[in-house]
Amino acid sequence: MAKVIVGMSGGVDSAVTAYLLKLAGYDVIGVTIRTWVSSDGKESRCCEIDDARKVSFKLGIPYYVSNCIADFRDHITKPFIEDYLHGYTPNPCVWCNKFIKWDKMLYSTDVYDADYVATGHYAKIVKKENGRYTVQKADYAAKDQTYMLYRLTQDQLARTIMPLGKLSKDEVREIARKAELPVAEKADSQEICFVTDGNYADYILDNAESDIPGEGFFVDEDGNVLGKHKGIIHYTVGQRKGLGIALGRPAYVKKIDAEKNIVVIGDEKSLYNTEIICKDLNFMSIPDLNPGEKVTCTVKVRYHHAGQSAEVEMLESGKARITFAEPVRAASPGQSAVFYDDDNCVVGGGIIDTVL
Repeated sequence: MAKVIVGMSGGVDSAVTAYLLKLAGYDVIGVTIRTWVSSDGKESRCCEIDDARKVSFKLGIPYYVSNCIADFRDHITKPFIEDYLHGYTPNPCVWCNKFIKWDKMLYSTDVYDADYVATGHYAKIVKKENGRYTVQKADYAAKDQTYMLYRLTQDQLARTIMPLGKLSKDEVREIARKAELPVAEKADSQEICFVTDGNYADYILDNAESDIPGEGFFVDEDGNVLGKHKGIIHYTVGQRKGLGIALGRPAYVKKIDAEKNIVVIGDEKSLYNTEIICKDLNFMSIPDLNPGEKVTCTVKVRYHHAGQSAEVEMLESGKARITFAEPVRAASPGQSAVFYDDDNCVVGGGIIDTVL
């Protein structure tokens, strides 16, 4: 009987994951990776220990908590703040999956002599004909989470089980109801786990350890001053609402220049670009590309982006140039660009460094 460590967040997805694996005959152990707690003791939605413990008790499986608060601060929240201070819009979940959740769960496999780790992500693990592992989009596109998983390594993927890739959220909840799991009706989390009210700027103001850029200027694409902004941490590329400036026409954030402390404003057409440069690349379904090598993919530039056809070219610098067949809207430095093949499998991805 194979033994599996299930990452228990306290939500319905991880609860059903544990239930399904136990039903399939696995020896299941529940582990919560405790990553963050607020100053008033409130737990992250990714590690609600009381609910995870209740589910484990209901299922009759061992349950443990791994305290990773210090590692989470060093790898996730500090870089998140620094990215915003430098005008980027980061994806903290991408890094958390690789450096916190999977690293710590795989460490638990050694501690508890287990064979695999499992999570409640809506995605499928696939082994390609070339022998490499990747993730494939979930059958129900509305819940697909592959965009947040593209940084996982081959070793991490080879030892991972994801039972929910063929299920819809409604089906997951129905399974939980029939199994009488105590979190069957628990609402999904919609925000970043450590920004519980969705206000990133307030979180940065409360937790930054370095100077926070103050007021600066809104400028148009020619550099003409349009008015004052309240600080670059309050804005993201593509933003229209809440700018605090009246121009008599629709206005959008086109670019954030942290060095000059300016926010460039344009019309909606100005948000479209055909090329971006990506850094910090990770390839899944194929080996790393050599300089000059190209591959055609469907590329997503944010979680809710449907994806567009593009050519990925490896550069001598170790970065990649992404050239879209049609202009892409509001590609933002700091966000991830994730590459998919025709089978909806992740080819790889990287962090958007420059929008051309």
